[in-house]
Amino acid sequence: MTDETRAAVEFTLLMPCLNEAETLERCIQKAQQGLTAAGVEGEVLIADNGSSDGSPEIAEQAGARVVHVARRGYGAALNAGIHEAQGRFVIMGDADDSYDWSQIAPFVEKLRAGYALVMGTRLRGHIFPGAMPTLHRWLGNPILTAIGNLLFGTHISDYHCGMRGFERQIVLDFNLQTSGMEFATELVTKASLHRVTMTEVPIDYHPDGRSRRPHLRTWRDGWRHLIFMLLLSPKWVFFTPGLLLITFGILGNMLLLPGPLIIGGVTFDVHTLLVANMSLIIGVQIVLLGIVGHTFSITTGILPRSRASRVFERGELLSIGLALGGMLILLSLIPVLHSVQIWAQTRFGPIDVQVVLRWLIPGLAMGAVGLEIFFGSFMLGLVNFYNLWHMKA
Repeated sequence: MTDETRAAVEFTLLMPCLNEAETLERCIQKAQQGLTAAGVEGEVLIADNGSSDGSPEIAEQAGARVVHVARRGYGAALNAGIHEAQGRFVIMGDADDSYDWSQIAPFVEKLRAGYALVMGTRLRGHIFPGAMPTLHRWLGNPILTAIGNLLFGTHISDYHCGMRGFERQIVLDFNLQTSGMEFATELVTKASLHRVTMTEVPIDYHPDGRSRRPHLRTWRDGWRHLIFMLLLSPKWVFFTPGLLLITFGILGNMLLLPGPLIIGGVTFDVHTLLVANMSLIIGVQIVLLGIVGHTFSITTGILPRSRASRVFERGELLSIGLALGGMLILLSLIPVLHSVQIWAQTRFGPIDVQVVLRWLIPGLAMGAVGLEIFFGSFMLGLVNFYNLWHMKA
């Protein structure tokens, strides 16, 4: 494909296809009408995912270009189509006649205005009777959309609308990885993480025109969307709960190390101190996992680099972590040995558990945190070493 060819085509209307013979020709015709109505030079591209019902032949006869995608999956078909698209801009949507391809003018307008991603929104448009299952409309889609907006700071009303437009090269730079239905979620979340400009346009959503069962599986694909959003949000999965646990642990130690605390007739003593220190240990472990996981995700291209990631990638963090971990391990010996000393004063007989545990619990917790930081620093160092080696290679 020459540069002259790409320059002549401004828009690619991309449809993934797997056995859509019933509706494909109608969608292509509407797409061609949409290009004419919007007054743009464009092409209709079908990313065929191994259809066995004659869909590729139907597409070619209707005037569309067909690219054959061997790897199965909604995301795999779209990803291949984006790579093969000739247009500077791509508008994607299903080939089941649920989206009105003749009404692409709002997408064209917004993309030409400079938005990198233009999302269709069915929930702010018009949903025709029978087009969207009740469970999707009132439960699944709103909940997943709300979670996505919370995790990624977006303000989108319909996270899973399949009709959307974008600047091709920007999306290629996202290095999208998923092959299944969660591709739609990855596209939006990566756009947010890369801080590109995005907006929405209301669209009409029609009942699809096929007689077979849809490829979408409600519970399986909804669960995959949720898990994928969480994987792309280490801040909420690791750092927020980890730091909350650490804060609780530190406050618990500050309040209970001097002695029992009585609030409203309720006594908080060494048993609460034990819970606080367990919280501290678990919190540190979660944060360390988050740092290593975040760094690995950036190394493999799953997440884009950020200011925080540059801090994690600094080589001196290994030395700092080893020094901090070693210092905490040594300091933990003081309360632990003092506990042993108290026990020795009774000739290793019965002891006052309240006194001994008030020293022993925080001492052991400090040692555990020191060990976590010490070995976690080695793990982070290995990931950063791989990253450095990979970049040089």
